[in-house]
Amino acid sequence: MATIDDPDRLESVLRPVRAGNGFEEALERILRLLRLGLVAAGQRLPAERELAERLGISRVTLREALRVLSEQGLVESRRGRYGGTFVLARPDAPGEDELRRRVADVDVEDTLRFREVLETGAAGLCAARPPAGEDARRLRAALAATRDAPLAEYRRRDTLLHLTLAELSGSATLAAQYAAVRATLNDLLDCIPLLVRNLEHSQHQHTALVEAVLDGDPEGARELMREHCEGTAALLRGFLP
Repeated sequence: MATIDDPDRLESVLRPVRAGNGFEEALERILRLLRLGLVAAGQRLPAERELAERLGISRVTLREALRVLSEQGLVESRRGRYGGTFVLARPDAPGEDELRRRVADVDVEDTLRFREVLETGAAGLCAARPPAGEDARRLRAALAATRDAPLAEYRRRDTLLHLTLAELSGSATLAAQYAAVRATLNDLLDCIPLLVRNLEHSQHQHTALVEAVLDGDPEGARELMREHCEGTAALLRGFLP
């Protein structure tokens, strides 16, 4: 039975909802979990009791949200000893028409600017207090996972690397805001092709960035992250209709 790679990182997304919009906000948070790839296809979501507790809602409300996701073909419930709610594989990547539709609902430039502010800030904070021990191991492991990723898994593992940096910044608020903006960005990136040349370049940048963080070089880490974000922004703009 496939389990979540790192259950602790769910805290960046599965935060308690506000009173009054429990169903809607719970649905939004679980969708964000899926869009970020924190629970991969074939993996099981946390148990209902844990999900309800993390979100601060009743299990009845949670089941209503899961039912909607099931109807959309995003998850399925399985019975039995190894049952639970499992994430389903996404359909083939959307094309230009879908990108055009999604762009209509997003202020792309604002999203890209906010992403750069959060990412460069996180990189600088991490490097100012370089991760050590288990935190350093987590960061190196996240980098290695992107390096070894098959093409179909690359974007998910790339997201996890960046989210790890946000979490290691020491600011839970920054990590939560980054998770939100990255989910929006992933919705757009999923509509454009993965280019091997671009991924190779990104990997060089990732490696240099992690080295700067672990070496305690805030200025270098911020500049490397800024350049990395600018590259992603340029690529996305090139595919915009």
